[in-house]
Amino acid sequence: MISVVVISKDERALDATLTAVAAQLAELGTPGELVVVDASAGRLADIAARHPGVRWLDFTRPAGVRVSIPHQRNAGVRAARGDVVVFTDAGCLPADKWLARLVEPVLDGAEAVTAGVATGGLYERDVLRRPDYLDECPTINLAFTRAAFDAVGGFDERFEYGSDVDFSWRLIDAGHRIRSVPDAVVTHDWGDGRRQLKRSFAYGKARSRLYRKHRARRGRLLTAEPMVVVYPVFLLGLPVLLLAPWLPWVLAYPLLLAVPAWRARGNGPARVVVDHLAYGAGVLADLAGR
Repeated sequence: MISVVVISKDERALDATLTAVAAQLAELGTPGELVVVDASAGRLADIAARHPGVRWLDFTRPAGVRVSIPHQRNAGVRAARGDVVVFTDAGCLPADKWLARLVEPVLDGAEAVTAGVATGGLYERDVLRRPDYLDECPTINLAFTRAAFDAVGGFDERFEYGSDVDFSWRLIDAGHRIRSVPDAVVTHDWGDGRRQLKRSFAYGKARSRLYRKHRARRGRLLTAEPMVVVYPVFLLGLPVLLLAPWLPWVLAYPLLLAVPAWRARGNGPARVVVDHLAYGAGVLADLAGR
């Protein structure tokens, strides 16, 4: 049995997601269910009423918890009846045969974890160029066996954001592979530029926390993820630019962004550089304990 789990909070686009996913479950020919873990305190009751075939779990955020994403994910898997669990996000619209393609390697027994593609974002060109097996993945388009989930203890509820990457890193550390399924596609509305900047800041904070937890991975920072180091360092140097703008090297300081801008030319260089600066600010905020 396949359980598709969607977590939600005040997202009206959930309606279209449930309609599309339910149709693909019906076409699959394998027993399945659709589970929603909703933290909207009843504000999406009209959507629940339009989808009587969906198992709707009203979720109450634990005391002292600001962001309950990992808690909702764990609750969804605990409530799911399937041996295979699929995650997608409220607001995602699956392409034709998305679900069948995503779960096929798992149902065949060839893989325990598969990850599809989410299009519509700032880094879409990069998303569409992926290796056969991934070093990490988000939960926006993910399938896994219950055995794999249980083996790593589910999602770490100490995270606000980044629990999906932590989950995938722990899966890999436990000996699982994350199979890329590039033709299992969902489209997602990532919001406007302001929302993207807020997301990047939150992801920067999460990335810093991830490396504080997974210390063995720090040795790969400069080679695999230089932006985690380079952009925070660049931001730390900006006060010198403001206080002593006459120094020769200071005049050239902004040109340091020319290299990442050139590398990001296919995704929109200005937007990507600004996004990375917000990400770097998030890293610094976490390190400062903010």
